[in-house]
Amino acid sequence: MPHTDEDIRKMLDKIGVETIDDLYSDVPSEVIFKGEYDIPSSMSEIELRKHFEDLGKKNQSLVIFAGGGVYDHYAPSVVNHLLQRSEFYTAYTPYQPEISQGTLQYIFEYQSMISELTGLESTNASMYDGATAAAEVMFMMVASSKKRNKVLISSTISERVLNVVMTYAKFHGVDVTVLPEKDGVTDIESMEAALKEGDVAGVLLPTPNKYGIIEDYSGVAEKIHGAKGYFGIYADPSTLAVLRTPAEWGADVACGDGQTLGMPLTFGGPYLGFISCAKSMLRKMPGRVVGVTKDADGKRAFVLTLQAREQHIRREKATSNICSNQSLMALYATIYLSLLGKKGLEEVNILSCDGAHYLYKLLMDSGKFTAVFDKPFLKEFVVNTSLDMEAVNAKLLKHGIQGGIILEDGKVEFAVTEKRTKEEIEKLVKLMVEE
Repeated sequence: MPHTDEDIRKMLDKIGVETIDDLYSDVPSEVIFKGEYDIPSSMSEIELRKHFEDLGKKNQSLVIFAGGGVYDHYAPSVVNHLLQRSEFYTAYTPYQPEISQGTLQYIFEYQSMISELTGLESTNASMYDGATAAAEVMFMMVASSKKRNKVLISSTISERVLNVVMTYAKFHGVDVTVLPEKDGVTDIESMEAALKEGDVAGVLLPTPNKYGIIEDYSGVAEKIHGAKGYFGIYADPSTLAVLRTPAEWGADVACGDGQTLGMPLTFGGPYLGFISCAKSMLRKMPGRVVGVTKDADGKRAFVLTLQAREQHIRREKATSNICSNQSLMALYATIYLSLLGKKGLEEVNILSCDGAHYLYKLLMDSGKFTAVFDKPFLKEFVVNTSLDMEAVNAKLLKHGIQGGIILEDGKVEFAVTEKRTKEEIEKLVKLMVEE
């Protein structure tokens, strides 16, 4: 659009071709679109606003009882207002610290808060989502162990995460072994057997797992470290306010999805992936690390302390090719955590836990649902039912409710957050069990 015919002619002459079509001479003609583009006519600002308002009205605001890795948590309205402050919002990448102090400061605060949640020494800024963060942790384990190329990952981790990890592993030549589950949790005996075979760079286990179960990893770190491997935990960061941290389990590295820190569902993103690690793995961590120092006048200042080299030089030796920073979403998490604080985040989990266990009890009492696992859970759980859940969920949708996630063999998974009221929970059960 901005180029004149003269501009185009000069560029074509410079590279030595006659026409723009010549640039595509290597592309098979059968895959080149030859029709007219179906591009709508231009609109004025008021017409465009009306157009998007009409589109927005098609969205149905639901009461959500589904989880599966993304959860309908509450965020104070002030978060969106603070997000748009210019000292935070404008800078893309903080290469020039003298004009990026706002961005560098909140990244520093973000790293500090995530490190406090995980208990680990260092946190990066930052990853696309939890799945890509898990894949990068796999590479960190392999790179840190040098000559080892096998990673063990539990089948109780989210299937979406597992699929992304397996895709990354395939095209990077990493040997991934998926550990089987036993009664809803990782089969630790199979992990021990795999460790004895040798060549294991590391093990990645979830908390809570894909069924919402809080797995017990007592003694697991000693087994993995005894085999000279690295121990990684895929964690829901919100739950770390009340659950044992990865550091307390003896993990060397942790990752997960920051969506649970109040981020709206928004049809799947954008979300936020985080990685925290022990100091020993720091130089294998992708992304960047911001530190605090003093400027020439002795005032506190923030700078990029460490950047992975993949963005600049020696790319062939890089652990990762990730070079984006989910900075806006890291800012979102920082503001959310600052507003809630320790007490507020604990309360989020207490309310979610109370609601989930209340729903579980009502489902058991209804006679239409039965238990699947006898394991501790926080805000999500799986039950069995003989109900036609496809029909039930369709019915719930008509009443503005998003029902549970349908699994295989008559199982269904429900999640409850602090946003769900007692009345909403009782209405969900009543609608499901009534004839």
